[in-house]
Amino acid sequence: MLSLRKLIGRPINNITAAAALVALFSVASRFLGVVRDHILAGSFGAGAELDIYYAAFRVPDFIYNLIVLGALSAGFIPVFSEMIKRSEIWPGEKEKLVRLANNVFNSLLLLIILLSVFGVIFAPVTAWSNPGFSAEAKAQTAHLTRIMFLSPLFLGMSGVLGGILQSYKRFFVYSLSPVFYNLGIIFGALVLVDFWGIDGLAWGVVLGAVLHFAVQLPTVWSLGFHYRFLLDIRDRGLRQIAMMMGPRTLSLAVSQINLLAMTALASLLDSGSLAVFNLANNLQSFPLGVFGISFAVAAFPFLSENAYKIEELKVRFSATIRQILFFIIPASVLLITLRAQLIRLVLGSGAFNWQDTILTMNTLGFFSLSLFAQASLPLLVRVFYARRDSLTPFYLGLFSVVLNIVCAWYLHPYLGVAGLALAFSIASIVNFLSLWIVLYFRVGSLDLDKILVSVLKFSVAAIGAGLVIQILKIAVWPFIDMTTFVGVFIQFSVAASGGVIAYICLCHLFRSEELLSAIAIFKKRLSVKKVKLADQGEARGL
Repeated sequence: MLSLRKLIGRPINNITAAAALVALFSVASRFLGVVRDHILAGSFGAGAELDIYYAAFRVPDFIYNLIVLGALSAGFIPVFSEMIKRSEIWPGEKEKLVRLANNVFNSLLLLIILLSVFGVIFAPVTAWSNPGFSAEAKAQTAHLTRIMFLSPLFLGMSGVLGGILQSYKRFFVYSLSPVFYNLGIIFGALVLVDFWGIDGLAWGVVLGAVLHFAVQLPTVWSLGFHYRFLLDIRDRGLRQIAMMMGPRTLSLAVSQINLLAMTALASLLDSGSLAVFNLANNLQSFPLGVFGISFAVAAFPFLSENAYKIEELKVRFSATIRQILFFIIPASVLLITLRAQLIRLVLGSGAFNWQDTILTMNTLGFFSLSLFAQASLPLLVRVFYARRDSLTPFYLGLFSVVLNIVCAWYLHPYLGVAGLALAFSIASIVNFLSLWIVLYFRVGSLDLDKILVSVLKFSVAAIGAGLVIQILKIAVWPFIDMTTFVGVFIQFSVAASGGVIAYICLCHLFRSEELLSAIAIFKKRLSVKKVKLADQGEARGL
């Protein structure tokens, strides 16, 4: 219990250790997300009901991403982290922290309530953004949308708590909240659906949002942040956050409009296309959440503290992006080479038939092409935010969204739902390259030579691993029954294990610094009892 209290109560001041902790819970959360999708696919298949659920989810999620993520990622954490540093020097500044937290909390809550009321009233209008749906499907979409508009309220409040925890580097509880979110959705799919039908899925989303908020509350309270009804729009800190979140909110707006456009285009395709798009996107999001988002979230407070110390920023950025790519490049190869087996294992049961599997497999393959870019984007964008620049990511993001919609409109008649995924990958790669080029000219190379050498090693090792996977797939085939779950699982497990071992061995042969660093961190975590408590860096981790 003592070690658990230390893990919850103490900050984690090392990016790799913090990212490992975030990644650990991200794995748990993503695994629950896989379980959730397995239940949904098995219960409903890739059909009209699941299309309605995903369409109804889109607008409430739009509100949350637009308001909460815009404020927190672009403004709240950089401003709050800077004030925390001042409060460590001048204790009197702590009261300003409490006031700012309450001011942001109440301002966001009021704004989300107003938007949610507006959304509930005009839910039938939002349902018509899916032109391919029947009138009955549009009515059902509007009904589920109204229920799900409760979730942004709790996720908004939870977002402020999460921003406080990240600023104080309390990553344990922050990382735990998505796990509870998915548990709520799973409860809705397993239990509430039996009582309320597809409405149970919507109420499960609301329950997950409540749990997401509740799990963070005790730790924030222990940091001395108690609720006050405070709303002061003249507050300097609030105005500073609002100015910084403006372009970020616009950036998220175009991103969310992009998702709405994809939803509309999918509704014009065969029934179940929207479900296939979301299920494939969720599968590729597993490695993105575990590696890309985890490292970016863990690095953001450190980037904010050293945003204008070029050498320190260079070291932090280079080490972090190399760690991301060390994991995400082989993950891309695994997804491409084993996507059929993965989809059959995760989704291939109940109402999810072979045709659904083929559609999802093709869509996932096109998504996987841009995993390296998608995983790097959160870190690249946060470098701009740390340097108080949210306009550049907005302009470049707007261009990539327009490109995505144009490509999707052109490709979907030929490739169907897989064309939407290919358009998404093209736009993601363009966005990645444009952000990197701008950052290169503004900040410098950020250790580009070292990054390229490392990426070359990862890529060669990943290609070798892919060849091993293909060989093992063929070698195992004659000895198993591929029409059964056990047979598919054996083929997947043998091929994936061989691929991972091959990748590690090749990286070791190439003397990959990132592999050696990961091994060193792992060994240090295992010998945590030998680390002195006075060490405020590596001693605080898993």
